Amino acid sequence: MNPVYPFYGEKTVCKEQKLAFPPQHQDQQPGLETLMVPEPISEDPAYIGSCKLQDKVAIITGGDSGIGRAAAIAFAKEGADIVIAYLYERTDAERTRERIEELGQRCLLIEIDLRLKKNCEAVIRTTMETYGKIDILVNNHGVQYVQPSIVDITEEQLYHTFQTNVFAYFFLIQAALPHLCKGASIINTASITAYKGNIQLIDYSSTKGAVVSLTRVLAQSLAAQGIRVNSVAPGPIWTPLIPASFSAEDVQVFGTETPMGRAGQPYELAAAYVYLASRDSSYVTGECIHVNGGDMVTT
Repeated sequence: MNPVYPFYGEKTVCKEQKLAFPPQHQDQQPGLETLMVPEPISEDPAYIGSCKLQDKVAIITGGDSGIGRAAAIAFAKEGADIVIAYLYERTDAERTRERIEELGQRCLLIEIDLRLKKNCEAVIRTTMETYGKIDILVNNHGVQYVQPSIVDITEEQLYHTFQTNVFAYFFLIQAALPHLCKGASIINTASITAYKGNIQLIDYSSTKGAVVSLTRVLAQSLAAQGIRVNSVAPGPIWTPLIPASFSAEDVQVFGTETPMGRAGQPYELAAAYVYLASRDSSYVTGECIHVNGGDMVTT
């Protein structure tokens, strides 16, 4: 009997259903959305914008796919022009730009390695040259590597994970800050692993703990300037990071351990980013929105 892989964008599947996705693995980090089966669902057709981000300019790192792509599309529906910084996933990025332009908004793609400070500065400089302002900065890109023990984490992996997931966030914020005005919003993508941990992702979990702490202290630091800083902590979400990180066998049951019994789709986080980017959250800073299928975490 062939396994049944449920359509995760629309319904909750009972916990007895053990197989969530077809077995698959990508030998590259980050992964590619175009190779995933099924492809993640980045857009909710029922979502209609209401000009919450009209005439705003948003930089979204990792906006080519996954959660970043979903946020970019939702921002565009709300009237924002988008800048997407990505590493090498050009096909994914072009597809995202095409959708944003279909929605009537502009989209600038920048292919670049954000581990380097000079490259983060280049993203900010190019954005200012193109659009003349920055209203929203979404630090969303990241990598993770499965290792059974801390002793298996090489020096190279540790540097790569922290440079990508933490250093680049600092560099981008440092470069963007002189151009951010009162009312601007910085949104950092954290993770449920910052709160619950993951014994296979020790260094990744550590970087996400750093992101949560950065969010909290930076919110206090920038409050007097009227700049808000918040984060979103996703649980198991079906993005290219998953087949690029886990074995084909683990992918099959990805997300089934949550109370809702399924992984989330990227579009299910998009509204959280819109909320934190817009005036709807004008009295919210230093906070973290948990979108994780019902897992209870201590914040």
